[in-house]
Amino acid sequence: MSEKKVRVRFAPSPTGGLHLGGVRTVLFNYLFAKKNNGDFVLRIEDTDQTRYVEGAEQYISDCLVWCGLTPNESPDKGGPFAPYRQSERKPLYREYAERLVEQGYAYYAFDTAAELEQKRKDVPNFQYSHAYRHEMRNSLSLPLHEVEQLLHNGTPHVIRIKMPEDETIAFDDMIRGRVTFDSNVVDDKVLLKADGMPTYHLAVVVDDYLMKITHAFRGEEWLPSAPVHIRLWEVLGWKADMPEWAHLPLILKPDGHGKLSKRDGARLGFPVYAMNWFDAKSNELTPGFRELGFLPEAFLNLLALLGWNDGTDQEIFSLDELIEKFSIDRVSKAGAKFDFEKAKWFNAEWIKRSSAETLKLNVAQALKDAGIAITDESYLLKVIDLVKDRCTLLGDFVQQSSYFFKQPAEYDLNAVKPKWNEAKTAFFKEFISILSGAETYNAAELEVRFKALAEQKALKPGDVMLPFRIMLVGGKFGPHVFDIAKLLGESETVIRIENALDAFTA
Repeated sequence: MSEKKVRVRFAPSPTGGLHLGGVRTVLFNYLFAKKNNGDFVLRIEDTDQTRYVEGAEQYISDCLVWCGLTPNESPDKGGPFAPYRQSERKPLYREYAERLVEQGYAYYAFDTAAELEQKRKDVPNFQYSHAYRHEMRNSLSLPLHEVEQLLHNGTPHVIRIKMPEDETIAFDDMIRGRVTFDSNVVDDKVLLKADGMPTYHLAVVVDDYLMKITHAFRGEEWLPSAPVHIRLWEVLGWKADMPEWAHLPLILKPDGHGKLSKRDGARLGFPVYAMNWFDAKSNELTPGFRELGFLPEAFLNLLALLGWNDGTDQEIFSLDELIEKFSIDRVSKAGAKFDFEKAKWFNAEWIKRSSAETLKLNVAQALKDAGIAITDESYLLKVIDLVKDRCTLLGDFVQQSSYFFKQPAEYDLNAVKPKWNEAKTAFFKEFISILSGAETYNAAELEVRFKALAEQKALKPGDVMLPFRIMLVGGKFGPHVFDIAKLLGESETVIRIENALDAFTA
């Protein structure tokens, strides 16, 4: 490990919702930083103004807040290397791009969009590289006086890196080991656009250097860009300060064929974004894990195990446990298939493990959204403890607990009426008398009295247990029926039996 203080960064573009792959990148950065007493930086890469979406930066910050992955430095918090929005650092980048032109490592390119399009039509699989750069309108192919005149006239132009010929460009990846590239197949990427904004390639190198980033974790889809970035670190004279890189494995579609996308989520019926994202440009709402009813602890837990494991069979990890056990050498090279059923399992496990107090606000909000106001917090906590083992998503608390706060509006009569008879009516009328005269009222005693009465009336307990459940909750669901009756209380239980008898015998 380097003696430098560990500094990692997540550098998203504010162009839309935050994909679960992006959150996993945040998570691995965060875990690595915390494990090594380092800093986690949020940097907004908003240099592509054509793709900028209003509200996207705030959305990214909100997602990190929900997940509990708080950066040490960010546009909101500031820090010693501010500003943390690339659009606010614009003058910096031109300085470095111009320096590269002066030193012969980059050049001005004056080609118009129409000229580039024509070249692509004329040359199949055209790349603006050493093979064709001298056929284009740039400072390598044009006479010096013409270049100076074009610049003097303010002719729109970009600055492109001049990639070397016949070289092997290599680096050591923390996950993949030694990675090599043939420079001949790498094109001369644009470093500075005509509007003066840098591209990702220039900005990421300049900012990582100036912000003293020591480790850069990003998705493997960025591997093809690595030779350009390595070249920039070299020609800018910063190779000794280049961060260690780790290219994370892709998160794959459930069938394992290809990278998981927003379209896959829409097609298969599950979210791929952390939180609901509304795109004001397209008026499109893309669902998120939070709104579906996932706990952030479960969301992070499932993401951590998409491409990483600690070498044991353990599957449930708190954030503190992940920090303690995370190591980059346990991250796989191979892509990880996303399994939504497994994701829901994680959530159910986290709901079970969470205290009623922890779940209280989320459950109260779910009930409120369903039109159920909570007035007794201690009662709500008891309800949560009783039903949480039956819930997979937070929204499940509505069905599993709403009957504790309001009487059933309807009953599953099909489950009762075909076998209903006078003997059962008499049973429940007498059970009401037993309840009303009881000195103590707890689940165990209720069950004893209920079954004793059934035996006395020559009824099988099972024949009256299901009707009793439906009387209390309306359907064939819920926890142990005598636990329900205990929590509802004696008078409410009697009222519900009486109401149901009217419906059953109508």
